[in-house]
Amino acid sequence: MTTKTVNKLAVPGATLHYEVTGSGPVLLLIAGGLTDGGVFDLVVGQLAADYTVVTYDPRGNSRSPYDGRPADERVDRSAEDALALIDAVGGGEAAYVFGSSSGAITGLELITRHPERVRMLVAHEPPAVGVLPDAATAHAFFEDVHATYAEDGAMVALRLFAGGLGLDEDDRPAPEDLRPEYRQAVERMLANADVFFAHKLLPFTRYRPDLAALREVAAKIVPAAGADSAEHLPARPIAAIADEIGWPVVTFPGGHTGYATHPVAFATLLSRLLESDLTG
Repeated sequence: MTTKTVNKLAVPGATLHYEVTGSGPVLLLIAGGLTDGGVFDLVVGQLAADYTVVTYDPRGNSRSPYDGRPADERVDRSAEDALALIDAVGGGEAAYVFGSSSGAITGLELITRHPERVRMLVAHEPPAVGVLPDAATAHAFFEDVHATYAEDGAMVALRLFAGGLGLDEDDRPAPEDLRPEYRQAVERMLANADVFFAHKLLPFTRYRPDLAALREVAAKIVPAAGADSAEHLPARPIAAIADEIGWPVVTFPGGHTGYATHPVAFATLLSRLLESDLTG
């Protein structure tokens, strides 16, 4: 069995919970939204056969508490958190990075700010809707979700959010059908809903990537989207970014959370993409 270590890393304004599994080149997996590092549990074992896999709870989520009261998130600070983890685990070596949803936005900002520290970024469905031709409509949706949270609470906002993003169509088992440890993880992540809707939703969805900077490092970026979510809002921005940097979108199994619903096929494709850098 591959050994996992559980660690803490102090960063400005927070303490990050992170876990390290396996050996080999560092592969940082960045969770999005209200989730935490546990969302990748089903793919870690397979990936850890060839990589030092690092998962973590983004600041303010689950086991990564803020030092003080929650404040609106900054994407640049989120990218610096990712860099701090790469430094802590890999020293001076560049890392492979996979980010999903707002975790992919963190990855885009990381490679923009520190391109020399990223060997390859697989950016899976970043909701950077500012790059879309109908950006105003998309922004209005997220503003509506935020207003719904303020008026009606997290669970009502979560239903609106999931429906608008196609997440209610993901082929996920009901919480009561999950094994106890996974049910506990789902409950842990749902407890992040208040912080997410109050302080993270709008800062991340308002993020507009520096497309000129991304074109400069296009050889290191793999745009990615789920086969079942390509027409939904979270997947549309990566198609626009892919056009800008001159690469096609790689289609992963499943939808927005394919790493959880189709873990073996998802991890297999991710490994093949990373190996293309190692061999070429």
